[in-house]
Amino acid sequence: MTGKNEYYVAGADFGSDSVRVVILDAADGTVMGQSVSYYPRWKKGLYCDPRENRFRQHPKDYLESLTEAIQGAVTEAKQKMPQPDTLSNRLRAFCIDTTGSTPVLADATGTPLALLPEFAEDPDAMFILWKDHTSVREADEINALARSWGGTDFTQYSGGVYSSEWFWAKILHTIRKNDAVKKAAFTAMEHCDWITAELTGTVHPEKIKRSRCAAGHKMMWHEQWGGYPPGEFLEKLDPALVALRDSLGTETWTTDTVAGKLTAAWAEKLSLSPETIVCVGAYDAHIGAVGGDAAPGVLVKSIGTSTCDVIIGPRAPAGKTEALIGGICGQVDGSVVPGWIGYEAGQSAYGDYYAWFRKLLMWPLRNFAGMDPAFVEEVEKKLLRELEKEAENYDPAETSPVALDWINGRRTPWANQKLCAAIQGLNLGTDAPAIMRALLESTAYGARAIIETFEEGGIHIEKIMAIGGVARKSILGMQILADVTNRDIHVTAGDQSPAIATAAGLYPDIFTAQKALSAGTERIHKPDPARAAVYDTLYEQYRKLGSFIEGETK
Repeated sequence: MTGKNEYYVAGADFGSDSVRVVILDAADGTVMGQSVSYYPRWKKGLYCDPRENRFRQHPKDYLESLTEAIQGAVTEAKQKMPQPDTLSNRLRAFCIDTTGSTPVLADATGTPLALLPEFAEDPDAMFILWKDHTSVREADEINALARSWGGTDFTQYSGGVYSSEWFWAKILHTIRKNDAVKKAAFTAMEHCDWITAELTGTVHPEKIKRSRCAAGHKMMWHEQWGGYPPGEFLEKLDPALVALRDSLGTETWTTDTVAGKLTAAWAEKLSLSPETIVCVGAYDAHIGAVGGDAAPGVLVKSIGTSTCDVIIGPRAPAGKTEALIGGICGQVDGSVVPGWIGYEAGQSAYGDYYAWFRKLLMWPLRNFAGMDPAFVEEVEKKLLRELEKEAENYDPAETSPVALDWINGRRTPWANQKLCAAIQGLNLGTDAPAIMRALLESTAYGARAIIETFEEGGIHIEKIMAIGGVARKSILGMQILADVTNRDIHVTAGDQSPAIATAAGLYPDIFTAQKALSAGTERIHKPDPARAAVYDTLYEQYRKLGSFIEGETK
């Protein structure tokens, strides 16, 4: 079943709960093998405290789940091949994407501190997941300093506001809180950089090829000021940041760059060839945007536990200054496609909002004694699907409940993780399906606010592509998104990125690889004019509710 090129490429997508590995035929994008592995410690809820907005993941979860997922995908791929033994020699390239910003502190050898015996159970020595909001105060300090210190505003290419979801705020919070971790730390790494370095044996801080995507969007890296913010700026926050900053170097790399080859140990463990090249890592939504047919004018919405909205645009003409877009999550040269500016926005919760509602409704079944665990699990699996099915019977009206999607703060426009969700318009006739629909509508309102932010900044959007598990599963959710935005929503048939094939030398550029490997469109949701008109009114209610909540939030 090999294609015309008779080569394969593979990718690992590290999500919030699991890692998924896919092996593709490099000729046409046919999926040869895939496997998902859930993080065992994370699944047990270890090292996290949602009430404190603390979400940490152990590096062992990543290593163990990656190994299991790759082995599963390789096994499946071999079953589809007439000559299974040739897979290891014909799998040319491997690429990693992760959530972010998800940093970790490490020692001078590049070892995450949680892998050292003395820090094995310390959450501050682990990866700080993107949705960890323990560093809100530190983000506020960074923003205040950027505007007052008298020099360059280092947030200008980050939408003009630095978020608690990002690298420096999280690192600053951790070293202030935990003196032992602070003393042991030599450097800090993003998840996408560490996994790539681990596979290629380049974990020493001087050898790591750090991701342009991560550094530009979350670490205030920019060529204009020679890399990361200078020591004199970071020293005003905490002198310890200066040494950490110096360990990062000044150069970053785009994901079409080869980071190295699999080490002999990893090649043996994964049943792959040590000649398999590994590309520089990046964030999931940026890699996913390529697989989602990213192009000028095409907004790719990666929809999962949260959303990340990505679009690309041309560089500024020679002699012209790059136009800055306020309120987004950054604009970075080469973060999505080399040679193009990648623009990012997003929502801090999407699937997480529905998961919260499910958990709320499941509380009695989970906590009343004598309930059959198998029955409880079956109800939990079906609950959201049944609520969404029933919510289809509710037509939007100007008196419908209106919810805010800020259950985990607001990412865009203008990041503010102190904000909370709210629901207005409840009465004694409001039932669970009605609230489910209100939540679906709220995330669509948040998406519309992002579109308006991009367009106010001069980014023209001609087409919207929706990728990710939630996009494919939630028929009603995507239809509501079409109605609220009054735009066609194209849902992709898959999320595989062709960037890995480009690095393998099989295609001349990413756009050519994209045409060959794209999974195509699964369905298109077209807006209903009557409902779109009602949603225009409800969207204004959403905006007014948001203004009130933001004004009341301390």
